[in-house]
Amino acid sequence: MPVPPEPILRAAVRWLERLPASGFSRVRALFTTHEDFSDISPTQYDAAYEWLRDTGLLARANSSRPLHHIVFDAATAYGGSPWFRDAGLLIRSPDELPEDALRAADILGLSAEEAYRQVRSAWGKIDTEERSRIGAAGELALYQMLSDSARGNVEHVAAWSDGYGYDIFVESESTPAHLEVKSTVRMSRLTFYLSRNEYETMLLDPFWELVTVRLSADLDLVAVAAVPRDWIAAHVPADRTGRGRWESCRLDVPPEVPVPGIPSVIPMLDETAPAVLRGMSLC
Repeated sequence: MPVPPEPILRAAVRWLERLPASGFSRVRALFTTHEDFSDISPTQYDAAYEWLRDTGLLARANSSRPLHHIVFDAATAYGGSPWFRDAGLLIRSPDELPEDALRAADILGLSAEEAYRQVRSAWGKIDTEERSRIGAAGELALYQMLSDSARGNVEHVAAWSDGYGYDIFVESESTPAHLEVKSTVRMSRLTFYLSRNEYETMLLDPFWELVTVRLSADLDLVAVAAVPRDWIAAHVPADRTGRGRWESCRLDVPPEVPVPGIPSVIPMLDETAPAVLRGMSLC
């Protein structure tokens, strides 16, 4: 759903202002009979109410946050704007806000600077939740596939603790593998976050390997690849002084860098292992 038109956004604020004190019927009667509210039609008030319900804002009518901020967040973050998914990468200043976000901000009385802060805050929260959801699904999907396909012991160590510096342990009669798993649902862009602990584990652990898992929209595993550790080492930030230290960094990996499959695990796979583990995409 795109950002709603001006009457819907203004009507949405009016609904949220008055619903805590009065029920739906009384508020709607006020909007449709009192001349102070006649600048918006009854049909538009009804559409605004439906929009509030669809976005879950009716349950937040008693929020202490400014109502204009709440409506702006819903119009941009939860409205399906195509740019919002990449807002953290595409929008780095108020001047880079898309036209529909600026239009919504103007309607709701927000400055470009306020709108920018709102977009960055909402994107950060949603991006963190989405990365957590996709990351957990990718780890579990790879763990289950390896458990069915690898000879020897397979453990999902991240389920016990996040302090290992990797997520999955695979051990057979050959060399073990310590797999740090990064998951995505995108085909054209591979971006992930690497913690300092994961990076330092890579430097000290010769069996550490970073594995990327691509999932379908339904969170089914469709492709697996490994990112060479020398590429990672060449692109992480550097601590410039002893008084500053990075703890997490974002890496944007070009499509030609990942190596299909999991090189360290391929020798441990049995004959029935899915082709995706050997570097062949399922779609």
